Amino acid sequence: MRRLIVSFVVVLAGVFVVDRIGGLCMGWVNQHTSDITAPKIKYLVNDVDEDVVFMGTSRCNFHYVPSIISDSLGMSVYNGGIDASDNIFAHYWVLSQVLSHHTPKMICLELMDNDYVIQSNPFNTISFFAPYYGYNERADSIFRLAGTHWVYELSHLYRYNAKAVSNLAGLLVNRQANEDHGYLPGPKPVRFPDVLEYDETRTDVDSLKLIYLRKFISLCEDRDIRLVFMVSPRYSQVGMDKYDVLKAVATEYGIPFFDYYTRGLFLDHPEYFKDVAHLWDKGARAYSAIFAHDLKEWIGKVKLSID
Repeated sequence: MRRLIVSFVVVLAGVFVVDRIGGLCMGWVNQHTSDITAPKIKYLVNDVDEDVVFMGTSRCNFHYVPSIISDSLGMSVYNGGIDASDNIFAHYWVLSQVLSHHTPKMICLELMDNDYVIQSNPFNTISFFAPYYGYNERADSIFRLAGTHWVYELSHLYRYNAKAVSNLAGLLVNRQANEDHGYLPGPKPVRFPDVLEYDETRTDVDSLKLIYLRKFISLCEDRDIRLVFMVSPRYSQVGMDKYDVLKAVATEYGIPFFDYYTRGLFLDHPEYFKDVAHLWDKGARAYSAIFAHDLKEWIGKVKLSID
């Protein structure tokens, strides 16, 4: 019996050592990789200092060209959109990390229906952020909400599980070569989308998501950060009520809501899209010029003092 106990303790100690050493190794990989996601998250957590920070998922990442918007506004701009970050829970995590060391003058949040509808697993992709578990208490609250905090407490190596392959590949292939202040140009597709489908309006509402959208707003208000909501173009038709739930929240707080999707921007330009949900670089540049003009015009109309 004693031998069994000793063997168990030895195995347990071995697993602990392997986990901690593995965590250190993958931590180094995560901090030095040049894949699509890790360098951006690292910059947002530690170094972002631009006047205007864009947040959202891949539609933010591929649709907003900072150099174009910066030239128009006369302010520094960073595109903090993270591929597959999925919904407001991820955006709240990002905002919490940014505010731990920097207060932007303006935050532009790209929204979509995932920010209010019910999903079977709304916390599916927050594992991307697990390497930074323990850095910020408010950000960590999202892991506790998801019920995954305990596994990150227990295992340091498991924190890198979600993006391990991508991180390792990023040591060999530089995916950041054409990066423009966080923006990564979408490549021209072999074939442009040619079927204009109808995107049904979802009526199911996740009340917890709306709570966190309001918490996101409150964090910005507490720091006197100007907040802007927007929805960029998609190659599909949609009803005018598509974003009524989110627009109601924006109206409640006096937040401008730039909606280019329901108005059908670029439906006559399928050559701007790499798929139905994303613009490629040509479309992103055309759209960024339009958005920059509209945002600058709005700033002028309300006479914001953001200098």
